[in-house]
Amino acid sequence: MGAANGTRVSGREAEVRGRDTGRRLGATDIGGALGERATLVQFSSAFCQPCRATRRVLADVAAMVPGVSHVEIDAEDHLELVRELRVLKTPTVLVLDAEGRVVRRAVGQPRKADVIAALGEAV
Repeated sequence: MGAANGTRVSGREAEVRGRDTGRRLGATDIGGALGERATLVQFSSAFCQPCRATRRVLADVAAMVPGVSHVEIDAEDHLELVRELRVLKTPTVLVLDAEGRVVRRAVGQPRKADVIAALGEAV
């Protein structure tokens, strides 16, 4: 999801951060089932134009890759989780492994190829 070294990329592409550590997220946290292999969690807001494009990209990837699910969370309706996970902008995408650990995090609209590459760390 952008550059592999965690640097900010230009344009509509996502800013990627390194591996997150800490808390695991479960189905009750994200409001949807975890994927068998990985879960793409998207934090969105109502008037966020890049969120719509991100939704399409993540849904396409989840449909393409067996065992991967996509869950979208309305940031405004889940402020406690947003604060806990330090989500500062929408869209923010978290890639969870099968146990719900955050293995990648990106801010901004990701490219499909970058999402697929990030899934490699989760599965």
